[in-house]
Amino acid sequence: MSQSKQTSVNDKDPVNVPSDIASSNGFVRFLNIVERLGNLLPHPITLFAMFCAAVVVISGIAGYFELSVVDPRPEGTAGRSPDGLIHVVSLLSAEGLQRIVSGLVTNFTGFTPLGTVLVALLGVGIAERSGLLSAGMRLLVMGTSKRLVTYTIVFAGIVSNTASELGYVVLIPMAAMIFHSLGRHPLAGLAAAFAGVSGGYSANLLLGTVDPLLSGITEAAARMIDPVYSVGPEVNWYFMFASTFLITLLGGLVTEKIVEPKLGKYDISEAGDLDEQTMEKVSDIEKRGLKLAGLSALVFSMLLALTIIPEGGALRHPETGLVAGSPFLKGIVAFIFIGFAIPGLVYGKVVGSMKKDTDVINAMSHSMSTMGMYIVLVFFASQFVAFFSWTNLGAVLAVGGAQALSTIGLTGPLVFVLFIMLCGFINLMLGSASAQWAVTAPIFVPMLMLVGYAPETIQAAYRIGDSVTNLITPMMSYFGLILAVACRYKKDLGIGTLIATMLPYSIIFLIGWTMFFFLWVFILGLPVGPGAATYYTP
Repeated sequence: MSQSKQTSVNDKDPVNVPSDIASSNGFVRFLNIVERLGNLLPHPITLFAMFCAAVVVISGIAGYFELSVVDPRPEGTAGRSPDGLIHVVSLLSAEGLQRIVSGLVTNFTGFTPLGTVLVALLGVGIAERSGLLSAGMRLLVMGTSKRLVTYTIVFAGIVSNTASELGYVVLIPMAAMIFHSLGRHPLAGLAAAFAGVSGGYSANLLLGTVDPLLSGITEAAARMIDPVYSVGPEVNWYFMFASTFLITLLGGLVTEKIVEPKLGKYDISEAGDLDEQTMEKVSDIEKRGLKLAGLSALVFSMLLALTIIPEGGALRHPETGLVAGSPFLKGIVAFIFIGFAIPGLVYGKVVGSMKKDTDVINAMSHSMSTMGMYIVLVFFASQFVAFFSWTNLGAVLAVGGAQALSTIGLTGPLVFVLFIMLCGFINLMLGSASAQWAVTAPIFVPMLMLVGYAPETIQAAYRIGDSVTNLITPMMSYFGLILAVACRYKKDLGIGTLIATMLPYSIIFLIGWTMFFFLWVFILGLPVGPGAATYYTP
């Protein structure tokens, strides 16, 4: 299944902008310029191939001039050179060519996010193809009270990210229909769902496929400074769990206090090709399937708890007896797989969508068959990350950047404001989370580690910046789909109108989520996840 923001490559198809909308104000013209500049970028896969070639050439030039920096790590640290310097290693040499050729396959197969994402998606594929996730979403949204429908839609959008494109394909059109049926402006419902699905995609109650994806890249970047540093998929769970309720609240308030009043009363004459729309209610058999699926998930959770909670539990750390560093946390991807597969299978058996073993196999095969683009992206991204690490360019840039921050005195928590804003800006042009983090992590993770911050905290800050501008960038792969759905309700709607509608969410999410990050991490001193440190100490 395609992962849109989570694990896919963004489709950068240009969207036509009506001239009257494009010229309506200066800000929309600015966004149109961003769109055009973004469209000038090559495909992300081509971009990574170019990055790989650039690293080889730049390392050759830097190696020729013997570029180096003082290694900030203490003596005796693994990987520290005897002369106390970090030297750029040239790949533009016979030895470099040998290393590239011999490491091409292992770079790919050993890239942590590849296996973890694919394994997790096997379970999600079963739950999605059985109909469990779709039925659960419909029950959640359609069964809520009218007073809470806005907040429920935003919340459903956030939790739908576990099922990749389900939120975009199912929830967003459904939210517009729900608002229309309630006599409210359908574009307000669309905006609320879009805000939850895309603007708050990093937040969630459960670990999803994006967690191992990002943590694997973070770990590879952190090991440029600390060769044994480990980053698990669960390291941001506490913060992202709490962020789910923050984004739900902010998204609901923006919808009801800003977006819906601005849209005004809906005029059906503005509609485009709007067919008679119906929403299938959750049937009795589906409700029974959901109940039994929920019961199976509860039983699984209780059995899993028996291996973690008691002292001496089978999945606790065999030496320390703690949960930190335990087989449970190291194998969390396996539990994501099982946690979706079992309820999905139970639901499928009840409703008849999973009658035999081949149905389950086909569901898993389908989830894998749609990941072709992601696998190709990972091949080139893994080479880039490996080349960057081999050449020490990342470490040199990190040390230089850290020294620059120290020189200007910007080493305190405020450095994260600039970091989050920079990530949000980059996201306007490079919308894939995996692609963006693979490019930026090797620079910023080591740099901020040298300033004194832990990779887990750095990753949590990145996820804020990577989320909040999804709503206003045409580079987001589902932006065209959202525009098409919106045009059914307002036939002359263009990209400028859609961006203007979503801009308040981006602004409020950026301000509110950043403030929440500072409150959580630096004022309350809470960890962003299980066993996650705030500060890095060598």
